[in-house]
Amino acid sequence: MSKPSDKAESGLVLSEQAHQQIKRDIMDGAFIPGERLRLEAISERYGIGQSPVREALNRLSSEGWVARLSQRGFFVSELSIEDLEELAKTRVWLETKALSESITYATPEWEEGLILAYHRLARTPRVTEFAGIETLNPDWEKRHHQFHLQMLSNCRSSWMMHFCSAMMDQSVRYRNLSVNFTRNRRGDALAEHQELLDAALDHNIALSCELLTIHYGKTIQGLKDSLS
Repeated sequence: MSKPSDKAESGLVLSEQAHQQIKRDIMDGAFIPGERLRLEAISERYGIGQSPVREALNRLSSEGWVARLSQRGFFVSELSIEDLEELAKTRVWLETKALSESITYATPEWEEGLILAYHRLARTPRVTEFAGIETLNPDWEKRHHQFHLQMLSNCRSSWMMHFCSAMMDQSVRYRNLSVNFTRNRRGDALAEHQELLDAALDHNIALSCELLTIHYGKTIQGLKDSLS
């Protein structure tokens, strides 16, 4: 017979699985803004009991991915151009500071990790095609995330990294919705990533921060044009 502690641990594992899967589907645009997340349907979708699903939804609500409305249940958080602009502005504030610190305290290990992250990104196509249908490549999203996080990873602040990573995830949601509903994309922006890499390796803080700001500015403008 299982002990109470075993059951509690199992519940935590299932809740974490539900959290990751629901968050991923929201980021990918499988759940659209404002859509109601019914416990029964979510539980059946992932094959996870309603109690762990409810815990996951409450956690996602505290993180801003889900809205919990009294007496009405859970809904996917809405998006707006105003929120996108605020998100972009805050990302630039934090990430240019983190990038400045990373370059200031640059190490051979950090530079090698940055080069490796860039080459992995460069070798990964942005979209894949199956049966004549183009779909977003999840491997590219992963490599892209890793490259940008590696640029900031030497800032020596775990709090800074936590906030930057959280905002990157929110930005992915906007980008994927833009692609899914308008088929509008900027491509992989590989040349911009190459410029960012070169400036960071040259330890040029001013240029690196300027390029990062321009990079995000182009992305955000493209999203605004498509989502508006």
